[in-house]
Amino acid sequence: MVRDRLRARFRYWFDGTMDRGTPALISWLALASMLLIVAASTLVVVFTDTDAEDNGGWAGVAWMSLLRTLDPGTMGGDTGGPVFLALMLTVTIGGIFIVSALIGVLTTGLNQKIQELRKGRSQLMERGHTIVLGWSDQVFTVIAELVEANQSERRSCVVVLADRDKVTMEDAIRTRIPDMGRTRVICRSGNPLVRADLELVSPDTAKSIMVLPPVGDDRDVDVIKVLLLLHSRTWSGPRPHVVAAVHDSDNLAAARLAAGEGALVIDAEDIAVRLMAQAHRQTGLSGVFNELLSFVGNEFYLREEPALVGTTYGTALHAFETGTPAGLRGSDGRVLVNPAMDTVIAPGDQLLVIAEDDLLIRLARTPPPVIESAITSAPAERPGIDRTLLIGENSRTAKLVALLDSFVQPGSTLDIAAPRRPDTALNQPVVHLSVGFKHCEPTRRSSLESLDLGGYQHIVVLSDDTFAAGPADDRTLVTLLHLRDIEERLGDPYSIVTEMNDDANREVAQVTKADDFIVSTKVISLLLTQLTENRALYDVFTDLFDPEGSEIYLKPASDYVVLGAAANFATVVEAARREGETAIGYRLARYSDEPPGYGIFLNPPKSAPLVLGPQDAVVVLAEEEDALWSAGDRSEAGVGRPRPAGRPRPSGPA
Repeated sequence: MVRDRLRARFRYWFDGTMDRGTPALISWLALASMLLIVAASTLVVVFTDTDAEDNGGWAGVAWMSLLRTLDPGTMGGDTGGPVFLALMLTVTIGGIFIVSALIGVLTTGLNQKIQELRKGRSQLMERGHTIVLGWSDQVFTVIAELVEANQSERRSCVVVLADRDKVTMEDAIRTRIPDMGRTRVICRSGNPLVRADLELVSPDTAKSIMVLPPVGDDRDVDVIKVLLLLHSRTWSGPRPHVVAAVHDSDNLAAARLAAGEGALVIDAEDIAVRLMAQAHRQTGLSGVFNELLSFVGNEFYLREEPALVGTTYGTALHAFETGTPAGLRGSDGRVLVNPAMDTVIAPGDQLLVIAEDDLLIRLARTPPPVIESAITSAPAERPGIDRTLLIGENSRTAKLVALLDSFVQPGSTLDIAAPRRPDTALNQPVVHLSVGFKHCEPTRRSSLESLDLGGYQHIVVLSDDTFAAGPADDRTLVTLLHLRDIEERLGDPYSIVTEMNDDANREVAQVTKADDFIVSTKVISLLLTQLTENRALYDVFTDLFDPEGSEIYLKPASDYVVLGAAANFATVVEAARREGETAIGYRLARYSDEPPGYGIFLNPPKSAPLVLGPQDAVVVLAEEEDALWSAGDRSEAGVGRPRPAGRPRPSGPA
């Protein structure tokens, strides 16, 4: 009974040691080898005096036994008595089993370790890295932009934590982004909603953290929980910069509360709607935002220029040889996009400059020449009454209708053509618009022709969110082909702005020659990346997307220069300055179908010859002061706070 109990206890103890994995197995094999060698050496000394002495005594026999255990072929040269040879044979056979078992254990342990590494569960040992939490198609845009942003860095690292297989993520990233430059991209497999998994990516030593919304109906819920985990975490040092986006405007307040002070949470739905509303009358606006938000081409930089302290912002517009001023950031952190031209640059103020790289920003020794004869004195025409057709409907329709109502003149018309009646959009109060509904199947040619498309100036095509992103874009492409063919037959009476889900489909859709494409997912990815690298730009983009401040406009070139006259961009800048506006580029209609710029040229050379035609436009930062933007109009429309009074427009030299 006692023996059985001791045997059971020994077996339990042995099983416990075996559960410790490969190190325990190797230890048992080493012990077995030692016992075999000690036993064989002792027996040789006891039973074979001559053979033991001939081979160096017990220590020599033990060494011989060790060699035979590790290498069975060593026995081939043995000589001695039968007992000695029999014992050496026993050692050799035992060694065969032990070494075979050792090889098997090592192979199994090595495979397990490789599988663990492939799973991406090892602790990260990095400093100053950027963490991306979550996985969606946006991750490729984010990584590509971070790679571009870090081109001038000696060493940079981007870490992706997502609940996906590590190897699958790495293969997908290498396929979509083959050239990583100097940036290392590391993937870790884990759930960002689990605190233990979050620790794998070393958040304490990170430079910044980006929270990407995953795919699914609960994506905002997941983002909010990740923000809660980050906010409630005890940080061993300064908290890294955190940026995130929510797709439902109703979740914005909760997300910002969960993120805490210092984190930046943007409203993806609101930005997408504002882009659609602004672009429906401004062909090429999405191209301007894509370049300003991307690290490829021109982007915003904040730069102190002591040489300009004491001068006015209007003077600074002509002070740069390369680089185009767009605003000021005061020493108190307040950002002014397109401030009043007589605003004095104080010590500690930073200029907001558009340039290809901060290293390329240079002051001019002498101001570039301005061709006075090319500046037009004709007043800009007031926008007329709009007739807009909205094809399709989705969760953003009601908000888009409200925002369009604030952009148009009283008496304008908006018709919604969709398979389903959008009651929420149709029943909300509007001030300037007359909103109607027409039943339409957007992918059917006969249904589109019945809408009398020739009677509209602007057509906006919305993506159907009842379909997945890919099929929704496929349906949009069919609709665009029908619209373009009908337009050519009618003689080009309307502009087309469309919403896409995948930027890759934009290049395919170019054959439809739509006037503008809004890829909201790409815009949000670019914006998140910009804020990850420089949080000071948050106020800049807030101002640009907010109708209360200065926004980006593409205005007819005839508002600034004489069409067909020889000029340069410095002349355009001066013409805009006299109107209280900041010119940052232009759009040439003849290149509107050519990627990647689609006719948009930002921060062009100021002295290079420039001739603008009737279809060309100037890209300006301006604050519209029409009656349609009055405080009463906007408050009744329910789209925001009252707009501040317009600033006076200077004339003459700065």
